[in-house]
Amino acid sequence: MKRTWLLGFGFFSISLTWALYNAFVPFFLDPYLKSAALIGFVMTIDNYFALFLQPWIGNRSDRTLTRYGRRMPYLIIGMPLAAVFVTLIPLHTSLVTLLLFMVLMNLAMSLYRSPTIALMPDLTPESRRTKANGIINFMGGVGAILAFGVGSSLYKASPSLPFLAAAVVTLLTLLLLIRTIKERRDPVVPVAADAPRIKLRGELDKTTVLLLAAIFFWFVAYQGIESLFTLYGKHHLGLEESVSAFSLTFFSLFFVLFAIPSGWLGNRYGKKKMILIGVAGLFAVFAAVPLVSSVLPLRALLAIGGIFWACININSYPFVVSTGRESSIGTRTGLYYLVSSLAAITSPPLLGLLVDTFGYGTLFLCASGSMLIALGFLLAVRHDGRATASPAESVQAGS
Repeated sequence: MKRTWLLGFGFFSISLTWALYNAFVPFFLDPYLKSAALIGFVMTIDNYFALFLQPWIGNRSDRTLTRYGRRMPYLIIGMPLAAVFVTLIPLHTSLVTLLLFMVLMNLAMSLYRSPTIALMPDLTPESRRTKANGIINFMGGVGAILAFGVGSSLYKASPSLPFLAAAVVTLLTLLLLIRTIKERRDPVVPVAADAPRIKLRGELDKTTVLLLAAIFFWFVAYQGIESLFTLYGKHHLGLEESVSAFSLTFFSLFFVLFAIPSGWLGNRYGKKKMILIGVAGLFAVFAAVPLVSSVLPLRALLAIGGIFWACININSYPFVVSTGRESSIGTRTGLYYLVSSLAAITSPPLLGLLVDTFGYGTLFLCASGSMLIALGFLLAVRHDGRATASPAESVQAGS
């Protein structure tokens, strides 16, 4: 558990940096780009990098063998570069330099995001991975909350301060991980000197494809609501912008509060069972939202939705890892982020088009429909969530 909390600082720094980036970079883009759609497109750069780079980086880290381990070399290179470029973003002098620093920061973070997340299953027995993922996501949620709370105060003092703070946290996190995480000493998953090349296509068996399809559709629902909810509150319910934005924090807050219990429940009752409860519950919540017209029941539904989202999100990554071999953890981490990033790219414009055509009243109906499709794919998955291993890996794990 101590090592898991230490690993959580890696996800804490990633979530903190992304939350600050998403909150304040649009303010830097606004003077140059008058189109909200164009600003939204530019802000999805990270998802395009995730789409192409993270599966490749994750796959490559599975086959990396150094005295620092498989994943740590990517953190050692990527985290200092990300710290430099995140610091430079508020110091831009033109749209060209702003876009350059944004692209370089996203490239640097793509170097270490998948390896950082893959460290958890590398160093954690399969029976404890859902608990560990709950702790890590709890740390990530705390990072995001601090970014919005403390970051807003720092931004008022100077637009550079929140980004400088993110860089300092990133570097301190790297030092902490270097000092405490020893991959060659601590791994649960052994590192073979002659590790075979893992082909992405070889990981896409029927179970994995069905599970990735379910992940895609529940992220389509989640990303669409996250992107368009404040406009839904303003235009459909007549709420003030601040009231609408604050309402969404109930979803995030209850997700964070239920992150660790969700991991514990997933470990006790099974990852697939908890995800099924979460998908079915979030489908019901999204379907019920159009029936409410005042802020208090809306916030109550969002709080319940945050709990169901924790059931899904905390257990889904360990479930993806469990459907493959232990030697392909990095590869599967990359596939997980590829699918979630693809949903993040396609969902806001797709649901936005439906809203433009049929009105904001259709937003949650479309999201609930996407959750229903995800439920169908998940029910077709026959895997129970226990890790699989090749005979050779089983021998190594027992030695």
